[in-house]
Amino acid sequence: MNTAEYIHDMAKKARAAAAALRRLSTAEKNAMLLAVADGLETAREKIAAANAEDVAAAGAAGLSAAMVDRLTLTSARFDAMVEGVRHVVSLPDPVGEVLWTRRRPSGIEIRKIREPFGVVAVVFESRPNVFVDTAALCLKTGNATILRGGREAARSNAALAECVRAAAGEAVQFVGIPGHDAVTELVRATGLVDVAIPRGGERLIRAMCEAALVPVLKHYRGVCHIYVDDRADLAMALSILDNAKVQRPGACNAAECLLVHEKLAPLFLPMVRAWARDRGVTLHGDGAGVEYLSLDLNVATVPDWRAAIEWINENGSHHSDAIVTGDAERAAEFLRDVDSACVYHNASTRFTDGAEFGMGAEIGISTDKLHARGPMGLEELTTYKYAIAGDGAVRR
Repeated sequence: MNTAEYIHDMAKKARAAAAALRRLSTAEKNAMLLAVADGLETAREKIAAANAEDVAAAGAAGLSAAMVDRLTLTSARFDAMVEGVRHVVSLPDPVGEVLWTRRRPSGIEIRKIREPFGVVAVVFESRPNVFVDTAALCLKTGNATILRGGREAARSNAALAECVRAAAGEAVQFVGIPGHDAVTELVRATGLVDVAIPRGGERLIRAMCEAALVPVLKHYRGVCHIYVDDRADLAMALSILDNAKVQRPGACNAAECLLVHEKLAPLFLPMVRAWARDRGVTLHGDGAGVEYLSLDLNVATVPDWRAAIEWINENGSHHSDAIVTGDAERAAEFLRDVDSACVYHNASTRFTDGAEFGMGAEIGISTDKLHARGPMGLEELTTYKYAIAGDGAVRR
């Protein structure tokens, strides 16, 4: 069987599974998710061993520290992954929700109702927990899913797939063959795959978008900014900057650029340099628009908050950007005019996350403006239909 046949056969199985999932009740879907969580806990040692092999191979291959960190499934991350599945069980099921009802003069009644996409294909890199997060969200929303992970996590993903598929069956498909051709076939499977979601670097996302014939929900980069206004609390500003840059620098919601009001610069920038030395952060002065994904930070001064807004809209990636200020009017202007999926006042950009937004596990973050924007949880994994009822109504 060649790659095209392999993917086509997998997508047909997923399509059939999606039709069966659509008929399940919320209780039946939740039971399936609890079985997934229990299976993961039972196979913990096996999964940890597989992940350790992947991590060792990644280190030997010279992957960056940030990439190895994303790949590593620590005990705490494993616990969080399993708890994420259980948390999804506790969340309301959006499928079947009536968004609105209208009765028309013609006598028809129209209901706008949430329903699953059908088949969701997700291609991701490095982080094996994405496999489980994605499967949980798709199962809860009645979507079958086809998952394709990066080769650096091949052993981890295979071990996770074995556990998840034991509970979910063919509703969760795992692409176990290497090569870019499999991804290309996946995003060109019109009529079988309803939507594709890339979880990885800009190169992967652009390659998928260029090849795709099915809709793609994505963000290309996470060039996130912290703007410190001259009316900011400096201790607060340093704390937010530290969290946004250092807590997990390889994440897409980590800060990549610090903008400082020029009036504040003589006082605040020496504090930033001291902080950077202490935290191992390398400062740059010419990196506008760069996604470092490491302990690197671009720093620039701007005349005021309006210039910061202009800078962010021109150089950012419309992902997550923050203002630190005690001026409510400036903050309101920033939140209104920065054209990003998530905008913050006196808070770290690291909060751009489905769990932090109360969505449970997320399937990704979108900077698109059609269908979904920002963290994508259960509601974002549904579309809608119109159900119309009449009593012999005909159009005149």
